[in-house]
Amino acid sequence: MADDDLLTRARRLAEPAAAPDPDLAARLAGSSDLPVVREAGRILAAADPRLLCPPGHRPRPLRVALVPSFTADQMAAPLRIALLAAGFAPEFQIAAPDQQLLRLGGAVDDLDAFGAELTLCPVHEEVFLPADLDPGDGAAVRAAVDARWERFAAAVTGYAARTAGAVLLSTVPLPAAALRRVVSHRGRAALARLWRELNLRLLDLAERTDRVDVLDLETLLAEHPGPLRDARLHAFAQMAWAPGVEHRYAAEVAAYTRAFTGRGKKCLVLDLDNTLWGGVLGDDGPENIEIGPMYPGNAYAAVQRTALALRRQGVLLAVASKNDPDLVARVLDEHPALVLRAPDFVAVEAGWGAKDASIRRIAEQLNIGLDSIVFADDSAFECALVQRSLPEVTVVHLAGDPAEYAAALLARGGFDSLTTTDTDKERTGLYRARAQRQRFGAEQPSPEEYLHGLDLRVTLRAADAYTLPRIVQLGGRTNQFNLIGRCHPEAETRRMADSPAHALLAFEVADRFGDEGIVGALWIARHPDHWVLENAVMSCRVFARGVEHAVLGAVADAARAAGAQRLEADFRPTPRNGPAARFLDEAGFAPAAPRADGAGRRVLALDPGPRTTAAWITTTVTAPALAASREGHRIP
Repeated sequence: MADDDLLTRARRLAEPAAAPDPDLAARLAGSSDLPVVREAGRILAAADPRLLCPPGHRPRPLRVALVPSFTADQMAAPLRIALLAAGFAPEFQIAAPDQQLLRLGGAVDDLDAFGAELTLCPVHEEVFLPADLDPGDGAAVRAAVDARWERFAAAVTGYAARTAGAVLLSTVPLPAAALRRVVSHRGRAALARLWRELNLRLLDLAERTDRVDVLDLETLLAEHPGPLRDARLHAFAQMAWAPGVEHRYAAEVAAYTRAFTGRGKKCLVLDLDNTLWGGVLGDDGPENIEIGPMYPGNAYAAVQRTALALRRQGVLLAVASKNDPDLVARVLDEHPALVLRAPDFVAVEAGWGAKDASIRRIAEQLNIGLDSIVFADDSAFECALVQRSLPEVTVVHLAGDPAEYAAALLARGGFDSLTTTDTDKERTGLYRARAQRQRFGAEQPSPEEYLHGLDLRVTLRAADAYTLPRIVQLGGRTNQFNLIGRCHPEAETRRMADSPAHALLAFEVADRFGDEGIVGALWIARHPDHWVLENAVMSCRVFARGVEHAVLGAVADAARAAGAQRLEADFRPTPRNGPAARFLDEAGFAPAAPRADGAGRRVLALDPGPRTTAAWITTTVTAPALAASREGHRIP
């Protein structure tokens, strides 16, 4: 599609009564015509962001503060496109370039009043390296960099302590011209070493400061084809980054935003022929497919190693291939050169049906949304089919030289997460255990006998240093069972964990087929006469087993024992959290003040308490804020 057509589509969305165009943002985000992307970003500032979403979806509002050290007014346009493509509706506040430290330090208070969920602080080298400094005076350069670093770090940490949102810094590339101002080779080496120490300080700041993260822009630009800076734009408008760098930065910001809001992709669905191996299995035979140490076989092996690395960090792998299923099973089990084996995949859809239908079945089997899936295929036809039929799915067309395929799988940062937990690393095994449960359930004469036969065990425990990362992750990733449809910020979650007026709880589930790990969390405010569920989240992996009712029963017992007369729960409906709404209804929560949209506070009297039953679950409570351990928990 021509880029001028993309502009025409953008203009249509800004018109009254515009029709939805759900794949426009993704098309723009993937365009290499930077002027078109910038112009479209400006046009779409006047459009309803819901028009860029697939049917049944709506973008997540996001307040973004852009606090640069240089002129970055033009950066809002590519940022808007990248964030729209990632499913966000951004609202920007952009600071003047000479006010970065003032605003971060609190001297200009409109930044704090804006209440940004995400604060971006792009920085150029002159923040730390004065332009008028004698570059040959190594001691003076180091003293200047050290002094300026202290001021910058103090401003950032002070702002991070005041804000409830995330603060994103980046390492600072040093322009080649700045390095070449030093004519001695040893002097250049000393400056390069000093600069790497500075960037290490930035990376370390994220390790020791809550709510601060750092993009390693210096490394990311190592393979960037264009210059760091457009000399004319820098001289004319003090723009420290060339447009191409701003677009690269915008893409990385979008990937980070997906990570910190828990919207990273969960499943990679792969084609097989000319994707995981060279050649066509049905035509060439298992012995003749290309996979091994020589090109192009080594390129396909690199794709498999990349997919395996993702699997080991919690990404689910699946197959959607037009192939004979018995032949595929044989190759995955027997071929000596394959890196990936059958146990690495949670689902294999091999057959002759349409691939969009295969992907739908995979999503249903795994109980995940289509927007959690990335599909990779070498066929332009299959990619176009899936993109048209399933606009929620992220499609990666593996075109051209297979040596580029492995990098293409990672290029969009769709699988990014803030942390990787032990549960993530075991996710493939957890989903395989789910398949065992499904087979076991199919053999039972009734749902009741299936549930009793599972030997379900639920353990509630107080949050600690080991469980907090998983609790924060669940709050961000969970969409279906999430009372308020959003996550508590990490800083607020940590504060609640240390507050005597709150109970921050994690719960684990195990059964005869294995340990599911931490699958849910509760944020509870405790008052003398009532407790409030400020939020409750639970992974879709354990739906339909009564786990949520067992957990509620334990909380209700503890609240009653503490003298509370009722439980209250905050609820905000979203297009995805119907299961949470049904849970509140089934348990007996009633709206305190009914509203047409269903949002607001809901109340459950503790006499008699929850009206649901989970008699097949053994509940153990280790949280000091709740009751002691007990067996065979029954909910009246």
